[in-house]
Amino acid sequence: MNTVLSQGSEERPTTLCYQVNGSCPRTVHPLDIQLAIYMACAVGMLITVLGNLFVVFAVSYFKVLHTPTNFLLLSLALADMFLGLLVLPLSTIRSVESCWFFGDFLCHLHTYLDTLFCLTSIFHLCFISIDRHCAICEPLLYPSKFTVRVAVRYILAGWGIPAAYTAFFLYTDVAENGLSQWLEEMPCVGSCQLLFNKFWGWLNFPMFFFPCLIMISLYVKIFVVATKQAQQISTLSKNLAGAAKRERKAAKTLGIAVGIYLLCWLPFTIDTLVDSLLNFITPPLVFDIFIWFAYFNSACNPIIYVFSYRWFRKALKLCLSQEIFSPRTPTIDLYQE
Repeated sequence: MNTVLSQGSEERPTTLCYQVNGSCPRTVHPLDIQLAIYMACAVGMLITVLGNLFVVFAVSYFKVLHTPTNFLLLSLALADMFLGLLVLPLSTIRSVESCWFFGDFLCHLHTYLDTLFCLTSIFHLCFISIDRHCAICEPLLYPSKFTVRVAVRYILAGWGIPAAYTAFFLYTDVAENGLSQWLEEMPCVGSCQLLFNKFWGWLNFPMFFFPCLIMISLYVKIFVVATKQAQQISTLSKNLAGAAKRERKAAKTLGIAVGIYLLCWLPFTIDTLVDSLLNFITPPLVFDIFIWFAYFNSACNPIIYVFSYRWFRKALKLCLSQEIFSPRTPTIDLYQE
């Protein structure tokens, strides 16, 4: 434990992550505060994992939910569930202890998975926006234009592009050799912030901004068309009117999900960009708050579905009852009133 001079030339101890030169300082919280933070993070992880696990199970189990849109929702839920299962436990320890105790290999792997799952989420939300745009604006062409095969292609792209993109910057030296003037050395021993440098700050913003711009543009058009459809719905037959109503309801729900995504991720993304211009002046506590605010988005989607989708509430009720063991349950029409 090192010592530093305070006012009045008195010495006070400074806790470090490691007893070596160049070690990161360690923030020591009172035990009650430490336990409260760990408990809050544990509850958040539990909601994230169990909520998204249920989405995965429901879409897989109930045959009526085997639609292109729901397969995209399933893949999105997988990304959020894996974030809660594989990333958040180590992120919790890093945030509370302000140190990384798990070595370089796990630091690289943790950063890779963290970036992969977060980018996969935004790609999937962008693809879901395209799906909703097609369903609302081109309802007659939608069944033939957006098939399960097309959804699978979007899912493969939604995982493949972030996986390749993140691996390129983490596990190759191309970026480091070609852009060394942009890259920062690790600030101290015991830190695990491999990608938070000037180059990453500038590159990360377009990866967030352009998909979000696409989503916002599509949803503006969706709601304009949906408003016109609502005015014409009285002229439709009962079945067509019900189908159109469900499509608008799905578009509205997923629009809320996109809005919450933007609210959760915008502070972190803007801070990453601005911080790179100001030589990384954001206090660690503020940076952690932004990160966890972004992580919180992964727990939001199942909660949104509970309040917005009647079929989701019905599926949840069935899964929590003995009816789930009935051989006829997978074929139940969850959309039936």
